[in-house]
Amino acid sequence: MSYSRRSNPWHFFALVFCWSWLFWIPAALLGRSVSAFPANLLLYLGGVGPLLGALVLTYLTQDRAGRRDFWRRAIDFRRISRGWYGVIVLTFPALIVLAALLDLLAGGSLPQFETAAGFLSRPLSFLPFALFLFIFGPVPEELGWRGVALDRLQARRSALTASLILGAAWALWHLPLFFMPDTYQSGLGVGSLRFWLFFIDMVPKSVLYTWIYNSNRRSTLSAVLFHFVGNLSGELFPLSGQAELIKVALVFVAALAVTVLWGGRTLARKERASG
Repeated sequence: MSYSRRSNPWHFFALVFCWSWLFWIPAALLGRSVSAFPANLLLYLGGVGPLLGALVLTYLTQDRAGRRDFWRRAIDFRRISRGWYGVIVLTFPALIVLAALLDLLAGGSLPQFETAAGFLSRPLSFLPFALFLFIFGPVPEELGWRGVALDRLQARRSALTASLILGAAWALWHLPLFFMPDTYQSGLGVGSLRFWLFFIDMVPKSVLYTWIYNSNRRSTLSAVLFHFVGNLSGELFPLSGQAELIKVALVFVAALAVTVLWGGRTLARKERASG
């Protein structure tokens, strides 16, 4: 699929950042918990920035075929090869387990995983929890980041370069959340080790997302599912301290391995499919 100057990726980034930060900065300045009104409303309005940017640019710059392609890539399960579902589901849990084991070998202690244990005693509460994680994060974000921005970046750059640019923008986009009470990011602490790990981690993760996306005929759905599994795994099996540092290092190793084995030009065995 070809992209014109009207499909410039920087237009997407400008729209997304302006929209999201328009709501998130006031929410941060309020200093109120995001569990209470109006901070929660501002949080959710800002969170749809990538989706809004995707819809605006898709409907302004693409013809009917391009618009149909946008939605087909977001809902068509058949675009994802059968074996790749295993990769999507198992990659992040495997990295967490390996990081926990390496931490244990280095003198650490096994995490308790209290959230996961809690759902074992209250299994009916898991479904609404998982549904919330799926809707608020993976869906609106990936329809924009991978569904629109990645293709525009890859139009004139290698898959690896596009991934690094997108990963940096994706990480920076979250910055106001660190200053909003009771968000996940605020719990990491501004300027802490976990603060820096959050930003660093998203760049090699972006390489893995591109690898998944390009290897499955530009399936936005594959990125949505990968994002969801990553968020869910992090919530159920959180790591901290040395174990978290090890996990970030493993993500770097995984991204490096993918780049070497699949090639930085496409991060896929075959050329990026346009269909």
